[in-house]
Amino acid sequence: MDEAKRQDVFTEFGELVNMTPKEIENWLETDQSQSVGMTNEGEDESTGHKSGRRIVEIRHTRKADLSDDDYEHMQKVVGYIKRHSKQRPKGDVEDTDWRFSLMNWGHDPLKD
Repeated sequence: MDEAKRQDVFTEFGELVNMTPKEIENWLETDQSQSVGMTNEGEDESTGHKSGRRIVEIRHTRKADLSDDDYEHMQKVVGYIKRHSKQRPKGDVEDTDWRFSLMNWGHDPLKD
């Protein structure tokens, strides 16, 4: 990934991941967080839940120390949040799996 693309990904990630590392950590401990998302065969933890833990690590890493793998994950997070946000259900979303899934990826749609 070239430097211009890295900067774009970094900027979008910063805009879309609107939860602090502490908020994500606290969220990931809840039953709601662990109740949503798809798991790969033989795994107990959902893809989104694992992503949330990775997002916390990335947020605690200095920009200069981010790896290519970090940027690839950040790009994956940006794509997921954009796609999933477009699927917003009608009505109150506060206690929905849709919101809970997005929060696993570091985005609380009620903060928008």
